[in-house]
Amino acid sequence: MPTPIHGTCDKAFLAIRDAFSNNFAEHGEIGASVCITVNGVKVVDLWGGYSDPQRVNLWQEDQLVNAFSIGKGVTAVVAAQCVEQGLVSYDTRVASIWPEFAVNDKEAITFRDLLGHRAGLPAVRIRLPQNAMLNWKMMTDSLAAETPWWTPGQEHGYHVNTYGFLVGEVLRRATGKTVGQLIAEMIAAPLNAEIYLGTPSHLHSRIADYEWPSDPFPEAEPDGLDEEQLLQFNTYSNPSGLSGAGVVNTAQWRIAEMPSTNVHASARAIATLYTSLAHGGTHNNVTLLPCEVLDNASSEVSMGDDRILHRTSRFAHGFQLPIPERGFGPNTQSFGHFGAGGSLGFCDPFAKVGFGYVMNQMGPRWQNPRNRALIDSLYSCLQ
Repeated sequence: MPTPIHGTCDKAFLAIRDAFSNNFAEHGEIGASVCITVNGVKVVDLWGGYSDPQRVNLWQEDQLVNAFSIGKGVTAVVAAQCVEQGLVSYDTRVASIWPEFAVNDKEAITFRDLLGHRAGLPAVRIRLPQNAMLNWKMMTDSLAAETPWWTPGQEHGYHVNTYGFLVGEVLRRATGKTVGQLIAEMIAAPLNAEIYLGTPSHLHSRIADYEWPSDPFPEAEPDGLDEEQLLQFNTYSNPSGLSGAGVVNTAQWRIAEMPSTNVHASARAIATLYTSLAHGGTHNNVTLLPCEVLDNASSEVSMGDDRILHRTSRFAHGFQLPIPERGFGPNTQSFGHFGAGGSLGFCDPFAKVGFGYVMNQMGPRWQNPRNRALIDSLYSCLQ
């Protein structure tokens, strides 16, 4: 029996509704929402499926769900806002506002290095206690004491889970506020968009449970790892639970602030944010960023072989930039961020597209057929 699809879809974009429905029929979708604007007008606002892996509770119109690395792009926006306000610059040396960071050859690392995944700090070597990622001070103290895994600035590698702690601690010291507070004040409130980092307990009943893979990241560090193997293992699994395994549906995870990993949001909210960015940072009389600041924030910092992903990656100041094998549609001006399992927020300033897609089934991380089908169908409608 086909999964019922709810919401609205402009008749010129019915191919997206078909692709969305097909994701349930052929690609294992459990529950999901997709919201897309073109020229500032909402043309797709769809939802369907279930908010739990057991397929008992229906996915709601305003469903919240863990959006994983979509949070990196959201954090990039508040970083740019703080740069625009003169509270920090991309050239700021991290150690100048975080003195404890100035050890083990990290004195020259800049804020730009952190945002562009060039700091050489994607993992902590010393084994941390289980669920230490829920303790902000423990994570930031550990990263401040760490020795880079490569010479900072000379290479880049996706800081899968540490990006948020590193960028977030710089912002906290520069502003006196956490990233969650900055998102609430500078993005969520002005846009009236439900994007949360550190989701209040009274909203937890609206958060969809996430289906985690049957083979979660291991809890114990395997014996006999060489330096490169240890780097790969610790990037995802030090501490145990770092990427969400075993804890993603708990209250402790939802309350914590991990900007790389645990932003909770609706598809509408993500689309609302990227609609503003698609229009140069200003839409509906709300300015998130001046156009020239946004242009700088979305300019390339890193491109080429990625030390962690072992493939080509490309980053701006916190945003992912398109590459031929993993783009946001055909236009090279687009930028945004994918999330684990396939969630996605991006904008296309050329076509004036704002895009938000969230779901609760951990599908392929690199080439995800569900978000790809939605993107392809969108641009087939725009031709």
